Amino acid sequence: MTRRERNWCLAYAFFLAAITTLPYLLGYAIQGDEWHFTGFLFGVEDGNSYIAKMLLGSQGEWLFRTPYTSLQQRGVVAFLPYLLLGKLAAGVELHQQLVALYHLLRVIATPLAVIANYQFISLFVRSERWRRWATVLATAGGGLGWLLVILGKSDLLGSLPLDFYSPETFGFLAFYGLPHLVLARALLLIGLVNYLRSPESTRRGWMAGACFLGLTLVQPLAVISAYAVIAIHQVVLFSVLLIRRRWRSWLPWFGAALRAVVIPLPMMVYLAIAFLWDPFLQIWTTQNRILSPHPVHYAVGYGLLALPALLGGWRLAREGDNCGLLLVTWVLAFPALAYAPHNLQRRLPDGVWVALVTLSAVGFAVWSLKKTRLDRWIGWAVLILALPSSLMLVAGGFGVALTPMEPSFRPADEIKAIQWLSGEVEPGSLVMAAFESGNALPAWAPVRVVIGHGPESADLQTMSSIVGAFYDDEMSDEERIDFIHDKDIGYVWHGPHERELGSWDPAGVDFLTLIYGQSEYEIYQVLHSP
Repeated sequence: MTRRERNWCLAYAFFLAAITTLPYLLGYAIQGDEWHFTGFLFGVEDGNSYIAKMLLGSQGEWLFRTPYTSLQQRGVVAFLPYLLLGKLAAGVELHQQLVALYHLLRVIATPLAVIANYQFISLFVRSERWRRWATVLATAGGGLGWLLVILGKSDLLGSLPLDFYSPETFGFLAFYGLPHLVLARALLLIGLVNYLRSPESTRRGWMAGACFLGLTLVQPLAVISAYAVIAIHQVVLFSVLLIRRRWRSWLPWFGAALRAVVIPLPMMVYLAIAFLWDPFLQIWTTQNRILSPHPVHYAVGYGLLALPALLGGWRLAREGDNCGLLLVTWVLAFPALAYAPHNLQRRLPDGVWVALVTLSAVGFAVWSLKKTRLDRWIGWAVLILALPSSLMLVAGGFGVALTPMEPSFRPADEIKAIQWLSGEVEPGSLVMAAFESGNALPAWAPVRVVIGHGPESADLQTMSSIVGAFYDDEMSDEERIDFIHDKDIGYVWHGPHERELGSWDPAGVDFLTLIYGQSEYEIYQVLHSP
């Protein structure tokens, strides 16, 4: 990269970080005496869980143990960026500090990811103009999902368009609110850049391995994507060179792949063993289902780039570029990755959007060599058609920020009650609450809840039924006492969401005592603990 190119990347990254931060600043400006902003405009359930993980870090934890279940856990090396960030916060207004650190990581990771995208694209695209075009499209673009929304087909085949909920399919959603995925995309691409350049330098192979090791600590599943891409590249490259009777020239590439793979391998083996043998992690894996939608949605998302990508792939294949072969095989392997028999199949093609965009830029660059202006017009048209989904997401964020309501905002009286609880209870105490309350509680107070997060609340379906019966007349007081003792529940939360579950009044029982009561929120302490 030249200095001019680097300056352009930094300027663009600043713009991208600014446009994705403004709605959050508006949310804080709007909050007042009645509502508190959670710091999240979308995916609030997951957002609160990230802050809860940071709060665990601030309490001295180094291993991840979710606060969203009563199940005992051994702890695992996971979500390390959030645990480490939490250690930077202390003192008063802890939640506000944690949210600020969360978004600070997102802002800092943005230029790293933009430069990583630009460097990866630069391996294949010589034209600076098309490098910039591809970088903008890879980081801020999407598909034609916005068209489905306009046509009233936003629930086509039982799924929203991927533009609006899948950060791994494109990338903009990560820049908008998921810093660990921004950092993961940067590490993935920098690792692949070093892998592709490693036959010319042994050091590059080790650097690729170091990047993938960092990736295991940020987003381990993305390492599987990297391994898959490298493995496919190795097989196809060996086959091509064997046909050309030049198989010995494959050996440096094989050595590069070994160096890239071996460094993160011990960490991947550790995680595999942990998820195979830890009872909680097994349940978490079973409940954490992120499946790919109907192929039509991928066609809507990626079809815009089909023709230029096809032209770019044909050019690279004709040139016999060993690096370009990775790009082509990555895109061709997309269906196998997206529909692999895995409960997290939608995550596996992570980064393929960048490969597709890069192939398209190669295709447009080929068109440019024909000395016509048609490529520029079509390139601009593609970019204009790819941006509306992201613009709609930003506009929607402004709309959420201007309309205080759950889940992006929480009632001020609720936050006051949680903050009181935070100062009174022993960290790690188990609180009985409805799912909606349970999702927010660990983000403001160092407590555990019975349920509160989809994948992380063990046996969620069963436990949700029990919690519903607990707050209704379906359960007797004797059964409530047995459940409290069995789970070692220390406190019972009673607010609007709990009253929606049933008419049970905790004030009328002798095994609870009221320790907080203001507005619609009551907190009871269990008297008859084991």
